[in-house]
Amino acid sequence: MTEEIIIAGFGGQGVLSMGKIMAYSGVMQDMEVSWMPSYGPEMRGGTANVIVILSSERISSPIIRHFDTAIILNQQSLDKFESSVKAGGVLIYDGNGITRHPERKDITIYRVDATEEAARMNSPKTFNMIVLGGFIKVKPVIKIENIIKGLKKSLPERYHNLIPMNEKALIRGEEIITEVQKA
Repeated sequence: MTEEIIIAGFGGQGVLSMGKIMAYSGVMQDMEVSWMPSYGPEMRGGTANVIVILSSERISSPIIRHFDTAIILNQQSLDKFESSVKAGGVLIYDGNGITRHPERKDITIYRVDATEEAARMNSPKTFNMIVLGGFIKVKPVIKIENIIKGLKKSLPERYHNLIPMNEKALIRGEEIITEVQKA
């Protein structure tokens, strides 16, 4: 089993931390893991993406151009990475700020309105965990208990009081993700 994922959006949306949490979660499940971030010099507000590979086998290269799953959090990233999803793959996107929705017919498309849900939960910082919850519902390659362990590993200890709120966000993401189109 190998899952090759790209997560892309604006800096400040938790793109890199979502990838880091996925990577730690994979380690907790005894998987081989690659985490390769990429971001512009402007950080917040600039574009950011991360490639995460989770595998039961050794990973030959962290550099890939086509992905099993794309998690897209803004229009620029949708424009750039929609074509990089493998035929039969999955594209998950947050509808906030999207002006041109995904158009491919050979992939399965899901929408998770994480921005709206995070605002409803009065917890904007859990946006990325809502998205991650949607991902694990669609692609259960990592277990929620390992994501919690990954959170504990990646969050500084002074923020561990936020873990229960993040766990609720993960569960909420599982509940609100909707299929837009089947491949």
